[in-house]
Amino acid sequence: MGNPTNEVEQYLFSALDWLRSKHHIRKGLALIVIAILLGFACKFAYDLFPRHYKLSISGGGMLTKSHHLTKVLQEEAARRNISLTIEPTAGSFQALNNLNEGTLDLAFVQGGIDPVGYDDVRQVASIAPQLIHFLVKGDVKTIHDIRGKTVNLGEKNGGPSIVSNQILRFSGLVPEVDYVETNFSDEQLLGMKPNRLPDVIVQVSYAPSATVDFLVQKRGYQLLEMSFPPSLAMRMGWVADTKILAYMYQISPPVPATDIRVVGVNLNLLANKNVDPRAISALLPVLYSPQISSRFSFPISEENILTPSGFPISDGTELYISSKQPFMTAQFIDQIKVIFGLVMSLLSVALVVFKWFKAPKDDEEPKNKGGDDDTPSIADQFNSITSNISKLE
Repeated sequence: MGNPTNEVEQYLFSALDWLRSKHHIRKGLALIVIAILLGFACKFAYDLFPRHYKLSISGGGMLTKSHHLTKVLQEEAARRNISLTIEPTAGSFQALNNLNEGTLDLAFVQGGIDPVGYDDVRQVASIAPQLIHFLVKGDVKTIHDIRGKTVNLGEKNGGPSIVSNQILRFSGLVPEVDYVETNFSDEQLLGMKPNRLPDVIVQVSYAPSATVDFLVQKRGYQLLEMSFPPSLAMRMGWVADTKILAYMYQISPPVPATDIRVVGVNLNLLANKNVDPRAISALLPVLYSPQISSRFSFPISEENILTPSGFPISDGTELYISSKQPFMTAQFIDQIKVIFGLVMSLLSVALVVFKWFKAPKDDEEPKNKGGDDDTPSIADQFNSITSNISKLE
């Protein structure tokens, strides 16, 4: 009984010999290989070609500092072939819902919001903390004096409302028991008569804030200091220990009179998970450029890019970070070695395949260019003549 392995080899060699004899098959295979190589070349050329990205983005309400940051980012990004269409939203929750549904590409969203239920939202970057301003009037001198007062927290269950209620709970004040929550927008507050304004107004913004400017200078509000941000920061990951500098909102009389400690909350740039990673990677250098910090009048440091927000990191952010790594690393050299070995192996296989697929006539050189195989060669005839001359002598 024959060896199965030898029989398989015989069938294989027979098949290869048959293919070698079929010129049109070899030509077709060659054309397929050329087409594949051209396809790879076109892909690499496409990757090198400059792109123009179009993205939608929200910075929240029209009067917020984050909206101003969005407008600055829009103007600077346009110089890098990135078109940003600004779509204002009523608050962080509307922005998150739009991101999760895919109707919005990017949004600046306040931290401190539970990420549960937003499976399609990704973190692009974390910006320096916004300041939580507690604006008070009348006899409110400490946070405990808020008891029995009306407190405006913006959109109901919005970002400022969530974080402010947590701060007040930490202070021992229960919502709708120790104080009454109101939910007027910034536009409504600016147009409201002074006697109808709430006792306490919470604003989440970078300093200085245009809305806070108006409420302090035109409506007589003061800023309340929070004495516990470090302790709160240890309990809640979204809390930062920050301060508002003296004379920030008024010179005479000064508001505040001295530097005051307040609670900070990170501002996050979030994206829908399906946004092109290359677009995000192209936008991040714009966000961290000196032009943005200069025009926004606030430093935006790349060191905070991965500050946890609760949302997964976007592919575009990982692409941006990897692009900033050193080119010649030990891992990269090891990869070159592996690629070199792979290329050499493929070349060896290609040479073997090429030899097998050569036409039979390419391997066979004529033994005698001057006649049939039975015709003596010129060298044989010369040797015969020499031998005969020797015999005659």
